[in-house]
Amino acid sequence: MSVANARHTVLNPVLPYTGGIPGGLEPGEIVIIQGTVLPDADRFQIDLSSGCSTKPRSDIALHFNPRFASSPCVVCNSLKGESWGSEETLHQLPYKRGAPFETIILVHEDVFKVAVNGTHLLEYKHRVPLERVNTFSISGKVVVHAVGYIPNSAIYSESGDMSVPYKGSILKGLRPGQHITIKGQVSMYPHSFTVNLRNSRTENIALQLNPRMKSGMFIRNSYLSEAWGREEREVPFFPFSPGEYFEVLILCQPHQFKLAVNGCHLFEFRHRVQDLGSIDQLEVMGDVELSDIKLW
Repeated sequence: MSVANARHTVLNPVLPYTGGIPGGLEPGEIVIIQGTVLPDADRFQIDLSSGCSTKPRSDIALHFNPRFASSPCVVCNSLKGESWGSEETLHQLPYKRGAPFETIILVHEDVFKVAVNGTHLLEYKHRVPLERVNTFSISGKVVVHAVGYIPNSAIYSESGDMSVPYKGSILKGLRPGQHITIKGQVSMYPHSFTVNLRNSRTENIALQLNPRMKSGMFIRNSYLSEAWGREEREVPFFPFSPGEYFEVLILCQPHQFKLAVNGCHLFEFRHRVQDLGSIDQLEVMGDVELSDIKLW
C-alpha cells in the first residue's frame, strides 16, 4: 500500500521513535509501517498510546510485539494506570529476520485489525478509548522506512489486493450520496459473477448483483433473515461480454440503489435494508478479474 495519499508521513525515523499522531485516530483510518527486520532481531514493538509521559507512564491502547525467539509469536496487550492487562498471544509470526515488511493497522470503532504483507493477522479489541490515542512509537530490531496515516480509506481490501474472491470492508457503512465503482474485466469463458453488499456480522445481504453471461440475465435480490427475497430481472440491455472491460457504478440514494454499467443507467433497486450504516462489506466473486474498487 502506498503512503502517497497519507495525511501525515514520517520517513526514515531514527529508532526508538515516538511521535504525535496529528488529529489522533478515527474509525476508518489506517496506520501503515514499512520497514525491514534486522538479521539479528529478537523482537520489536509498535505502541499506540495516550501521550508519551514516562512518569507516570502513559496508557498504551495497543502494544504490538513480534518475538523471534525459540517460540516465535506476536504478543498484544494494553497498559492502563501503569499496569499491564492480560496478554493476547498469537503463535505465528509473519515477519522474517532480514526481510522487508509492511504492517497495516486498520482502525475500527471497536477493534484494531492488523495485516502484515497483505494478509490479515489479528484483531485486538479496544481497551483504551480510541479518542485518547494520539501517539505512535516503534522500537527494537528493525529499520523503519516510512510511517503513514491514511484517512478513511472507505473500502479496505481484507486480502490487501484485488484478487477474486474479493472481500472489502466499508469502514463506516454506507450512507446516501456515496458511490461505489467496480472496475474489471470479464473472463474469456464466463458463466457468471456476483457482487454482494452485506453486513459482515450477519448472513444478511442487502443487495446481490448476479449477471449470468450464458442466459443474458442480470439478477438482483436480497438475503434477509435467512431467506431470499423477490428476484428483480428486468434490464434494457445486458452490459457484459466475455473478455471485455467493465465499470460498474452503484449510487446509494436515500430510498434506493441506482446502477450504471460503462456509463449507461441500467436499473434501480429499492432498499430492503433501511439501516444503510449496517452495510459494511463488499464481496465480489466469480468469473471476473478486478482492477480497482473505490467508494467516494
